[in-house]
Amino acid sequence: MFTFHCMCLNYASIHVSPVPQPPTITLQSPKDYIFDPRENIVIHCEAKGKPHPSFSWTRNGTHFDVEKDSKVLMKPGSGTLVIDISGEKAEAYEGTYQCTAHNEHGTAVSNSIFIRQSRSPLWSKERNEAIVVQMGVSLVLQCRPPAGLPPPVIFWMDNNFQRLPLDKRVSQALNGDLYFSNVLPEDTRNDYICYARFPHTQTIQQKQPISVTVLDNSPDGERRPGFMTPLGITSTKMVLRGETLELECIADGLPTPEISWQKDGGELPSSRMSFYNFKKTLKVSDVNEADAGDYRCTATNKLGTAQHIIKVSVKAAPFWVSAPRNLILAPNETGILTCRVNGEPKPKISWFVNGVPIESNRKVDGDTVILSYVQTGSSAVYQCNASNEFGYLLANAFVNVLAEAPRVLTPPNRVYQVIANNPALLHCASFGSPIPTITWFKDSQTSVKNGDPYVIHENGTLEIHVAQPLHSGKYTCIASNNLGIKENHVYLEVKEPTRILKQPEYKDVHRGMSAVFECKVKHDPSLIPTVIWLKDNGELPDDERFDVDVDSLTIRDVTDEDEGTYTCIQNTTLDQDSASAMLTVVGNPDPPTDLELTDQTERSVQLTWTPGDEHNSPTQKFLIQYEDLLHQPGVWVNLTDAPGTSTTVQLKLSPYVYYSFRVLALNGVGYSQPSQPSSQYRTNPSAPDENPSDVQGVGTKPGNLVISWTPLTGFLANGPGLEYKVQWRQKDVDEDWSSETVANVSQFVVSGTPTYVPYEIKVQALNDYGSGPEPEVVIGYSGEDLPLSAPDSVQVMVHNSTLAEVHWEPVSFQSVRGKLQGYKVLFDKWLFLQHDTEQQEQVLTFSGNRSEGRLPGLQPYSLYNLTIRVLNIKGEGPPSPSKTFETPEGVPGPPSFLNVVNPGLDSLTLEWGPPMNNNGRLTGYTLKYQPVNNTNELGPVKVINFLANETTITLGNLNSSMLYKFYMSAKTIKGSGPIITEEAFTAMDTSPTEPPHPTSPITQSPHPPFHKVPPVGPAFGKVNTSTLEDGAVISWDYFGHHKNVYVEYVVENSKEDWKRELVNGSHWHMIKGLKPGTSYKVRVVARDPADPTVHSTDEVLVAVPAVPSRQVDIATQGWFIGLMCAIALLILVLLIVCFIKRNKGGKYPVKEKEDAHQDPEIQPMKEDDGTFGEYSDTEDHKPLKGSRTPSNGTVRRDESDDSLVDYGEGGDGQFNEDGSFIGQYSGKKEKDTHEGNESSEAPSPVNAMNSFV
Repeated sequence: MFTFHCMCLNYASIHVSPVPQPPTITLQSPKDYIFDPRENIVIHCEAKGKPHPSFSWTRNGTHFDVEKDSKVLMKPGSGTLVIDISGEKAEAYEGTYQCTAHNEHGTAVSNSIFIRQSRSPLWSKERNEAIVVQMGVSLVLQCRPPAGLPPPVIFWMDNNFQRLPLDKRVSQALNGDLYFSNVLPEDTRNDYICYARFPHTQTIQQKQPISVTVLDNSPDGERRPGFMTPLGITSTKMVLRGETLELECIADGLPTPEISWQKDGGELPSSRMSFYNFKKTLKVSDVNEADAGDYRCTATNKLGTAQHIIKVSVKAAPFWVSAPRNLILAPNETGILTCRVNGEPKPKISWFVNGVPIESNRKVDGDTVILSYVQTGSSAVYQCNASNEFGYLLANAFVNVLAEAPRVLTPPNRVYQVIANNPALLHCASFGSPIPTITWFKDSQTSVKNGDPYVIHENGTLEIHVAQPLHSGKYTCIASNNLGIKENHVYLEVKEPTRILKQPEYKDVHRGMSAVFECKVKHDPSLIPTVIWLKDNGELPDDERFDVDVDSLTIRDVTDEDEGTYTCIQNTTLDQDSASAMLTVVGNPDPPTDLELTDQTERSVQLTWTPGDEHNSPTQKFLIQYEDLLHQPGVWVNLTDAPGTSTTVQLKLSPYVYYSFRVLALNGVGYSQPSQPSSQYRTNPSAPDENPSDVQGVGTKPGNLVISWTPLTGFLANGPGLEYKVQWRQKDVDEDWSSETVANVSQFVVSGTPTYVPYEIKVQALNDYGSGPEPEVVIGYSGEDLPLSAPDSVQVMVHNSTLAEVHWEPVSFQSVRGKLQGYKVLFDKWLFLQHDTEQQEQVLTFSGNRSEGRLPGLQPYSLYNLTIRVLNIKGEGPPSPSKTFETPEGVPGPPSFLNVVNPGLDSLTLEWGPPMNNNGRLTGYTLKYQPVNNTNELGPVKVINFLANETTITLGNLNSSMLYKFYMSAKTIKGSGPIITEEAFTAMDTSPTEPPHPTSPITQSPHPPFHKVPPVGPAFGKVNTSTLEDGAVISWDYFGHHKNVYVEYVVENSKEDWKRELVNGSHWHMIKGLKPGTSYKVRVVARDPADPTVHSTDEVLVAVPAVPSRQVDIATQGWFIGLMCAIALLILVLLIVCFIKRNKGGKYPVKEKEDAHQDPEIQPMKEDDGTFGEYSDTEDHKPLKGSRTPSNGTVRRDESDDSLVDYGEGGDGQFNEDGSFIGQYSGKKEKDTHEGNESSEAPSPVNAMNSFV
């Protein structure tokens, strides 16, 4: 039984006790070593082994004592020699060297290394004779350089170091000679110099110049080809296997022959074959045995051919079929070393052990050595040498006899990651002698057997052909032999593959636009991909226009250079996916060029051009334009177009035009710039081809006929002297044509014509070269006059209150005196129920020859007066006799206004006005109203009817602090008209638990909202305000969804910041702490952190009233009673004194008495301010008696229920929007002063003070 151990392991990786190993050569110099004498000689020899080997050398077959030669140094731990040849003769170290590496387990030897010095000898002295030849003969200039080591590189130059030009006539052969297949006079020169460059020494040697003179006095004639090299019909060539075959054929002849090659009985190896030197040299690389055979070169010119056959044979130096491999054997095992080589001729094989020929006790069978029952200590290195006349091969293979327990060389706990559906390889590299047996377990339990999906290779590697996520886990490999067991754990992770889900797409992009390529990837969550973009398989340009994002590539401002294929590569540590797309940059085409005019005739010419670059968008068409340099210089006119595939077009031309043409190309992007203009092409004049167009005859006034036409342009005149012959005659009248010839005009006026009669008209073009074609006859009409007659038999039928129909008898055609345009109906209206009769004229025009028409939009309950006139182009005829008609009653318009006044806790007073348009006899009004709760839900509807003379109502039993909607409409006998709406709050309850509500009306709308949710629109509706003594109540409609609503306020004309109070969840808010007598700007604002939009109402102005001083009833105060008692006592004392004095006869004047007893009824008011006595308030802005009290929103009256109206002062009193009284003592002060009051009793102080509470 034979045991073979394949040594694929690195023993250096075994980190336990070292394993003995015989030496192995790891580095050596080439067999043929040519050194530069200017540098040190370095002969490499490196080896490994356990223990590390020692080195020795032989030179020319004998021991080379390195230590005795001071110029020779062996590197420490190495066998490499460094020979210092400076100052020495380098030739002394030439020879054959061989290195030996030795340790206690064997000896390895290197190849025999042949050391030679490079040489670059000088050219031998020689004198070249001048060469004189006749033109046409062949010529060879020989180089013959000195032999060098290695051979030199040959090239020919002149005195100026310029290479001589080579071609199929003049060529350089492989040996360096210069061949002329035939010479020409220009070959004459005296500086043909051959140069030889020696590569190792980097020196160049030159041959003496050669002079060549070519004579043409007796030139050689044309001749068939013949071969200058190789000579003869056949030649031979031997080449070694693996080298390059070079075959050469150079022929002479005149004209210069062409060279071709073929292989008899086979084909030339196209994949390894190449031609050089203008096909005079054939090279075949990496020659093998099949390349042997006959190669035929053929030289051909117009006079004939010549052939030469080169017989090629292929030999082979020894080459390996199977080199011997290292063996590790356990004691008593048997092994085989095999050394299989081939070559031509067949190599001889010799075996050595530790560098010594093998002993006869080892069994050798040609290329095989059999080692039987090896024993410990028999380790050795065997050498196989195979040689023939062309070279040799030497191989070292050790046999290491060991007894070792298993070792696992794969690192423990290694994690293998693999993409699903790919093979997974779990390694278990082991070492041991005998070779360990490998077994595998998954998750420390399941034994892994050979078979699908697992394969256990001979080297212990476990392979899973198609890994799946279920294969992930922990794997254990166990290496065992008869000396022990060793286990190792590895882990397998199967990942999801990386896949590009959204691939980049092919794009056609206009220049200057942006291109975006998407590349979206799906990948395993534990693998983070990196994206790489390539352009044409190279890196992206370093340009800031290229923006690489996570899943896209954006190219801004695309240019033509950006065109190409873009590839997205998504890389992870385990796999990648890629996708490509092409970017095509399209742009406007380049303008056509090379415009040419051909086939020129009087009326046509052929235009030809060369298209410009299409810029990746096919040309759709070509637009041909012309310029008339005679009539319209500088103006380019479109003439025709041609398909995008055309480059020529036949153009139709007009006479008397100086043409210049240009062409524009159109593709999918747009037009190109215009081409350069063509040459000018002039056409000769001729008579006009056509007459003026749009000929018309129209009278502009009675007694004339204006004949007009569209003149011919200069382009259509066809020649100079353009005129127009105008002809006319009355239609259906037997008379000759009248005519006039005019120029440079577009109309002609015929005078003295009858009113509105038809005429036949013709206009013909003329020029200096003749008349145009016979013109067509056009019918026109002479001038119109005003109609003579009015329509008769006018009748009116009234359909309803807003629609009537009128009929009439049409007028005769003759009386129209023109083209009938229609009939104009004029009607005036008188409104019945107005104090003043208002005339409103309306006009309706009915086109054409009509006899009736409808009159819509009439006013109900009205009287109309109607007339009709006939119309022609000139104007209107006389009116028809007037016709009067009435419209019946209709429904009235909405009431003119609806106001809510005097709001109370449970009542509201409504006032309204009659409609602007009654449309009949007003019969009454209908009021509907219903409450609205805080969620905008409508309550039940109540209905009240009123007489026509009622315009106010006070509604009681209402809920306090409640919003009510009112709908008011007026009625006639025809029914109710449109409604007018109003909203208002009742006054707020003053209890502490219910803050006051605004009490003023809210808004007016002709269409009330009958649904719960207000319509979509602004977030806020109408804002209402009312004032307190030290604050204000703000209410609003709110339709938004914002969470945060604020009331903001600031003093009017103040630069302070707005103050803000949060009022979420309510539609009203009380602002407290305002300064009396101050005006504030107030607004309501809605904000939401999730919505950047801020909604705000308009700013409203709130004036906080000044509060009068609090007055108390002094009649109940103790100090007042005491004071009054003291005054009464004093008066009593005075009365007593007066009484006593009177009794004593004292007198006083009557006038004083009269002054002291004036009539109190004629006491005037204080003229300064017109107020009542000392109890009046002189501050205009303070509220008056009878006004709504701002503190609680209710109306309170004094005990006597007095009001200013009772005094003749309040008749013109009005209420503001919030219901407060705004009447002032104005307009009646003088009257009151003269007339006095109805009562002389002044209001009591208590009542006066109560009126301000």
